[in-house]
Amino acid sequence: MKEYIINSPQLQSIQKRVGALFVWFICWIMWVYLLIPLVTLGSWVLGDRKFINEMRWFGGYKSLLELMEIYCVTLLVMIALWLCWVSFRILKSKVLRPTAHKIVSDGELCEFYQVKMADLQKSRNSRMVTVYFDEHGHITQLEPM
Repeated sequence: MKEYIINSPQLQSIQKRVGALFVWFICWIMWVYLLIPLVTLGSWVLGDRKFINEMRWFGGYKSLLELMEIYCVTLLVMIALWLCWVSFRILKSKVLRPTAHKIVSDGELCEFYQVKMADLQKSRNSRMVTVYFDEHGHITQLEPM
């Protein structure tokens, strides 16, 4: 059921939606915060008078180098945290990954989905199949066309 929730955001809980929106907002704020000095530097290099005064006001080139040092450290910390998270997820998926895959037979599929074997065979031989569901999402009928 998890793969359906990813493709259908309306099935996500309000907490997950608000959490995703909050993370999205924080990431954009960080992105803009990191780009402002580069825009200022670019305009200063191009000779825009307004930004030249701003560069003088904030301490000029020395101030910019201090900010770039802070930004680089911030980016390195973010990269390190991201790599730790990715490593953790890879290790977790290897631990939880099943060692052997069970091959499911047609009879087991029919029993699980409560479909007759004859309907399954007819459906496989047709080009298009209409599947009818009940209100609980269970298959009620297969109609080959």
